[in-house]
This record gives sequence, structure tokens and C-alpha cells, in this order.
Amino acid sequence: MTDLKTALWAHLRGSRSTMLAKVDGLSEYDLRRPLTPTGTNLLGLVKHLAGEEYGYLGESFGRSPAERPSWFRDDPFTEIDLWATPDESSDYIFSVYRQACAHADATIGELELDSPGQVAHWSEETRETTLGVLLIRMAGETAQHAGHADIIRELIDGRIGTDGSVAADPEFWADRRLEVQAVADLFR
Repeated sequence: MTDLKTALWAHLRGSRSTMLAKVDGLSEYDLRRPLTPTGTNLLGLVKHLAGEEYGYLGESFGRSPAERPSWFRDDPFTEIDLWATPDESSDYIFSVYRQACAHADATIGELELDSPGQVAHWSEETRETTLGVLLIRMAGETAQHAGHADIIRELIDGRIGTDGSVAADPEFWADRRLEVQAVADLFR
């Protein structure tokens, strides 16, 4: 039987892999272009997750990164998050993400689920927490953003799912979309 820590860690690692698969092989333009009204883009999602890995599964346990990412500020509310500036290459952000994941993995490996931590930017009433709570949070956050990335990647080049396959038979999907729209139209 798998223990809870092992299961949560495996889920987090799987979502990380999915996230990186969603950005594989794209141009700087496609990685950066906003495809939602709020500006959501693939590179910004990876950058955001790197910050969360370092924060929740590092700094919350007194484990600062060896080298702070370029976008970290002393005030966590002024970080440039969810998009990349022109001087932040995708290679740089992907490297920071991989380093942040390795840093977080070291924390997870060395601590127990009930190890105490503290999230500085949370309210005073909720600031005190544990590795278990933050591992659940990080696994959820990464899975959520990997889902966002899946949709964004589909909008860019039609690649879907965890294996990055292209949606076969464009005619089938065009017909399916029309069918779904027709049902939605019944509720206007």
C-alpha cells in the first residue's frame, strides 16, 4: 500500500511533467502570447509555478533558493507573475522551474507531512501550516495550471491530452463542436 506522502508527491511530479510537456516545442511567441481575456499564457504559468514551488515547498520551511529568480521581490505582492518580461527567456524560466522543483523535492524528501511550516503572506490566523497541507496545495495548483496549459496548447496547435497528440480528424471535432453549440443554443 502506498503512503499518503508518496501518493501526493507522485501526483505533483506527474502534473509537473504534464506542464512541461505542454510547453515542449513551441516558439517564444507561442509560449508568451495571451490566449484568454485575462492574458493567460504558457510561459507565465510555468513562471508562476516556479515561484509557488520555491515559496510553498521551500521558503515556508526556511529553505530559500540558492539563487533567487529574477522576478522575486522583497514584497511578495509585487512579483511579476503569470507573464514573462522580454529579458526573461523561456530557457531561463524553464531552468528556474526545474531548479524550483528539485528544491521542493529536497524539502519533501527530508521532512514529514506533519513538519511545521509558515507561509509569510497568509493571514496571521492561517500562516502556521504543515508540509502535508502545502504538498496538497502544490499538487492541486500544479494540476490546475497543467489543465489550463492543456487548453492553451489546444488553442495554439491542436495538441491535447497528456501525450501531446494532435486531435485526429479535424472534421470530426468541427462537427462535434457544432453539435455542442447546437445544444447550448437551446438554452439561450
